[in-house]
Amino acid sequence: MRALRIGVIGLGDISNAYLTNLQNYPEEVELYACACRTPEKARAKKEQYGFKKAYATGDELIGDPDVDLVLNLTTPAAHYLYNIAAVRAGKHVYTEKPLAATFAEGKEIMDLAKEKGLYVGCAPDTFMGARLQTFRRLIDEGATGKIVAGTANCISHGWEWYHPNPEFFYQKGAGPVLDIGPYYMTALLSLLGPVESVTAMGIQPQQERMIYSEPLRGHALKVDPEIMTSLMAVLRFRCGAVVNYNMVWDAWDSVMPRMELYGTKATLVMAEEDPNKGPNVFGGDTLVKTRDTYRWKNMPRHEGDEDIPWEIAEVRHDFDATSFVTNNRGIGLVDMVRAIYEKRPCRASGAMALHSLEVGEAILTAAREERFVRIDTGFDLPAPMPQK
Repeated sequence: MRALRIGVIGLGDISNAYLTNLQNYPEEVELYACACRTPEKARAKKEQYGFKKAYATGDELIGDPDVDLVLNLTTPAAHYLYNIAAVRAGKHVYTEKPLAATFAEGKEIMDLAKEKGLYVGCAPDTFMGARLQTFRRLIDEGATGKIVAGTANCISHGWEWYHPNPEFFYQKGAGPVLDIGPYYMTALLSLLGPVESVTAMGIQPQQERMIYSEPLRGHALKVDPEIMTSLMAVLRFRCGAVVNYNMVWDAWDSVMPRMELYGTKATLVMAEEDPNKGPNVFGGDTLVKTRDTYRWKNMPRHEGDEDIPWEIAEVRHDFDATSFVTNNRGIGLVDMVRAIYEKRPCRASGAMALHSLEVGEAILTAAREERFVRIDTGFDLPAPMPQK
């Protein structure tokens, strides 16, 4: 197997995690070329990570005949532009989420890739990490029984507290549903399969937001009129499960679990004191409650029944990082390279990303129009990761 030559477009905050991790897979990938609208940054990354070439524009990189696969790490508004250009140039694509700013654009990318026999992969790949793979194992083994309901909750006061340049989070192609939402949506899709229909309500309580992060602290940013920053949705999956899906950027913290799934035999919980340890990181504990540990199992109640502890499920999978500093972003791309050579579907697939995009867009439509929206696309459930 020859390592595929990777061309990276976009060298912002997330690129260091990708590039550091990809260096650990020399049999699969070669960091061949990089491009950035700031040429000095491109040259610096070339030296730091050993790229052979540095380009001033993404179009120049895509035009390089020696680039096999384009890794698109640009901001959401530019995803379609570079993804469709790379596919037109006959190159495989792995992109940060979302696949595109709209479902129509995403479908165009996927239709053309299918026509040309090319692979498209899309972040997030955090569902390939230890915790969500533990969820998957327990479901596949039948420990949970049939999943009938659940909840997913991303609740904070927005990116202006954390990100050095948060404005793009409040523009076309972003907002909580399309930006942070794909982590939660992909987690659910990787466990439960396709969504059948959605309904939702949403609001935009702040048209202007103050930036508290450096270096723009004290500046105000405008929220695009189309962006709802707090949304509550209900998802009905084709498997029959109904999930409450809350994406809120207007709250001063929360004690809600990041995710819970309710099965006929067990409840699975993704709950951490650190609210960052949701499905946007790879590791963390999986909490389990069953009939044997149910707090109401003894009637009448006995002293201490309410204190029956949650079981912490055994971890049998790799990629258990719970930090944004040390994380495993990029394993979806590595899996895609292996899939290309093995002629199998990749796990972080464009098909699942397109479905996620359709669901995200449907949530926004449902909230604007106060109705139910049916989902047309589907995808094959990604194969579970190998166990240790």
